Amino acid sequence: MRSDTTNPLQPVIVAARRTPIGTAGHALSTFTVDALAAPVLRAVTDQCAELNLPIEDVILGNCLGPGGNLGRIAALRAGFDQAVPGVTVDRQCGSGLDALMQAASRIRAGDAELVLAGGAESASTAPKRVWPNTDAAYARAPFTPAGFPDPEMGPAAEALAGRLSISRERQDAWAARSHRRTVQAQRAGVFDREMVDLEILSRDERPREGLDEMRLSRLRPAFDPAGTVTAGNSCGVSDGAAAAAVTNYARWSASSLPGVVILGCAIVGCDPALPGLGPVPAVRKLLQRQGLHIREIGAVEITEAFAAQVIAACDLLELDENIVCSDGGAIAMGHPWGASGAVLVVRLFHRMLQPDGPEFGVAGCAIGGGQGIAMLVRKVNP
Repeated sequence: MRSDTTNPLQPVIVAARRTPIGTAGHALSTFTVDALAAPVLRAVTDQCAELNLPIEDVILGNCLGPGGNLGRIAALRAGFDQAVPGVTVDRQCGSGLDALMQAASRIRAGDAELVLAGGAESASTAPKRVWPNTDAAYARAPFTPAGFPDPEMGPAAEALAGRLSISRERQDAWAARSHRRTVQAQRAGVFDREMVDLEILSRDERPREGLDEMRLSRLRPAFDPAGTVTAGNSCGVSDGAAAAAVTNYARWSASSLPGVVILGCAIVGCDPALPGLGPVPAVRKLLQRQGLHIREIGAVEITEAFAAQVIAACDLLELDENIVCSDGGAIAMGHPWGASGAVLVVRLFHRMLQPDGPEFGVAGCAIGGGQGIAMLVRKVNP
């Protein structure tokens, strides 16, 4: 059953911004995770000032930060009143999208009228950790308990490519497409309206002009000497933040702000050995709930952690590849883990609000440990 777009409590995104995405260890290497999040929170707050509503919560996703409550810390760093609370979400690469889902639930339930939500990640400043009573360092917490598959995402992408017979050529072609489209979008100023200038960096750092299939074909496999996944057809480890302001339909309809309604969300579990498949059942579940067919969706943003993952989703969902990451994605832009799901929504928001923008859009992420998350949004007019 399709949701009623005009329900007074239907959640509506009214502003969405992001930082430029920096390559870990480079331009944004001195920015702590709260220093990345704070200017984005201020930007979306300024954009929705005409609502004249207090911020009732700040919900931020994060994976590998220093711990503590990033949502609260970033809210204080943004200069918000001490009365503004904050909370932090960890659903790994789906954290930023989950934060927006939680904001939507809060609005839909009538428990808040304005929530800021998104995610942030500073791989550059994430602390190194060791297990107690040992010198064994670890780069991430386990995705699963003992007895379950717990692959790193790269080898998992390699396994997925092998399982679905996704060739090296297709993966390199997708990676070249990502860089080509991102560079074209940068030149055309497509990202300007969503970007929060950090002075030291005003555009995504990773995209490379001229990185075509021929150059990509020269790279060696990264995870299996006989494999197909390379550094070139994979995302880069990155720093960045993104956030959106979410209010209800009644408040939005009384304003002059643009609006994209959050119609619904879905989260699923899948095989921990093949986490890249996660977006497929999540999108299917989401569209079934809403009574929509995949052909009705005009814009899709999936985190391009690995070309193999996005190709698998396109194949299994029978997506028109032209509507998927149409201005490039994480292979070119980078993948700031806890922020990436929110970056997808920022991209959808600005894609859909164009005069010729589609009515329906979907954002989806694959998650380490075997999960998938997806969100359905719809453009509305005052």
